[in-house]
Amino acid sequence: MDFLLLKAAIMGVVEGLTEFLPISSTGHLILAGSLLGFADAKAKVFEIAIQSGAILAVVLVYWRRLSDAVTGLATQASARRFVLNVLIGFLPAAVLGLLVYKVIKGYLFNAPVVAASFIIGGLIILWAERRASPRVRIQSVDEMTWVDALKVGLVQCLGMIPGTSRSGSTIIGGMLLGLSRQAATDFSFFLAIPTLIGAGAYSLWKERALLSMADLPLFGVGFFVSFLSAWVCVRWLLHYVASHTFIPFAWYRIGFGVVVLLTAWTGWVAWAD
Repeated sequence: MDFLLLKAAIMGVVEGLTEFLPISSTGHLILAGSLLGFADAKAKVFEIAIQSGAILAVVLVYWRRLSDAVTGLATQASARRFVLNVLIGFLPAAVLGLLVYKVIKGYLFNAPVVAASFIIGGLIILWAERRASPRVRIQSVDEMTWVDALKVGLVQCLGMIPGTSRSGSTIIGGMLLGLSRQAATDFSFFLAIPTLIGAGAYSLWKERALLSMADLPLFGVGFFVSFLSAWVCVRWLLHYVASHTFIPFAWYRIGFGVVVLLTAWTGWVAWAD
């Protein structure tokens, strides 16, 4: 049992450090779980459930903004617009997730898909960062319309493919749609709150027959470690985006994807499905 808790802690670190970077937390969790021998049906539920720990970190970092939005709902148009935009951005992923949950979970949670998505996503980031800078229409989240929120929400759906990266899709997609780097990053964080909490709750409910009270320590360790590592990562990323591009993450994705494909092809690593 202690060794299983160690695996949970390792997976929590992986989740927290990768959830909000454009490198795909789900992809890293699938590969880490394969290496650790933690890739059964319960492990897949665990991977989705511990995302809630990372979300708690976002809530704490943005606590002032979120609390102001909630308390201002009755009196401030800007607060109502902010909450509505987040809900509109969340809607496409919620609907599509309900429709394709079983297909994604059953056929796409494997090393070749993750590796290919790493590489393709890395190339897209390189293209997006090196093309002529699009005209920035929106400097902050407060300037977004519901149409902007819906467009980013549609782009977020690409992140359902393991290895693609939900945060990468929303940040790079948002920038291509005219959001500033900071606005795209902030909205990606805000959009993660309902998206990942919803995904975690839905997964726990759908697979509740696999779980028991004995699993609480396992999920508790993963949740707590995910929270701590995500809190560090979110605070670092907010400083990073102020003066850096995402090109280093693109090269990391491409290099890591190539390594996974090579080790799978040569048989050096027996990646589990």
